[in-house]
Amino acid sequence: MELRVLKYFLAVAREENITRAAEFLHITQPTLSRQLMQLEDELNAQLFIRGKNRITLTDEGMLLRRRAEEIVDLAHKTEKEFLEQNNLITGEIFIGGGETYSMHILASVIQDFKCEYPQVQYHLYSGNADDVKEKIDKGLIDIGLLTEPVDIEKYEFIRLNHKEVWGIVAPIESPIAQKEYVTVEDLIDLPLLITSRSIVQNEIANWFKESYDHLNIIATYNLIYNAAIMVEHGIGYAISLEKLINPSSSSKVCFVPLSPRLETGTVVVWKKHQIFSPATSRFIEKLKDSLKA
Repeated sequence: MELRVLKYFLAVAREENITRAAEFLHITQPTLSRQLMQLEDELNAQLFIRGKNRITLTDEGMLLRRRAEEIVDLAHKTEKEFLEQNNLITGEIFIGGGETYSMHILASVIQDFKCEYPQVQYHLYSGNADDVKEKIDKGLIDIGLLTEPVDIEKYEFIRLNHKEVWGIVAPIESPIAQKEYVTVEDLIDLPLLITSRSIVQNEIANWFKESYDHLNIIATYNLIYNAAIMVEHGIGYAISLEKLINPSSSSKVCFVPLSPRLETGTVVVWKKHQIFSPATSRFIEKLKDSLKA
């Protein structure tokens, strides 16, 4: 498969129309149609369902779209890295992170680095630790900010001093919202939303001890924003890290910490034995200098 043809395929998938895609690519419609048919022959798969006014992807086409986006992104990133090979530090740094207050710490380092190297550009990806690690392993992200517990055996890392506190996101008018903290007994009969990460579920289960099997878990989530909306509408109570929601006088939810206190750490990671672009290498050195204990 040629990178050029994958870009053609992505244009058609995005536009859902051969004519519009050809205009966008500045090639003729017959040329584009021929390239797509050759791609289908090469993969021995039907990628499109061709309707009268619209083209849609088959299941095989949807799979190729995901892979093609990763390949094109990685090719673009590689090209940028080679263009950076000069004394002027420019280029792009790809950073992934979960929802954590520790992002403020990383943002502070980025702010300082930006003053030193104003021509460097940053690309931020949000996801849970498993999502970010997958992107790092595929070479699509350079640096990740992960909440523990997390397996970091394959990575170089810096553990931050800041600890994240677990608690409950509750409707502001609920009895739970009036408490200074919540205990296991307070949560037994409540409808709960918890993180979908199994390794974190294990940490939460250890906190609940034998009561965990009796919890009323109605949903899981990977990022807290949408879960907080569910709480706002009275669907349940979300077990979450502190400071990921921003309660105000008009907010319909609030955060109440767990008791006994449950904390988790955060780490900044990057792949071992990885050759990075000059910009990313310089940024990692900045991280080491700024975040050292």
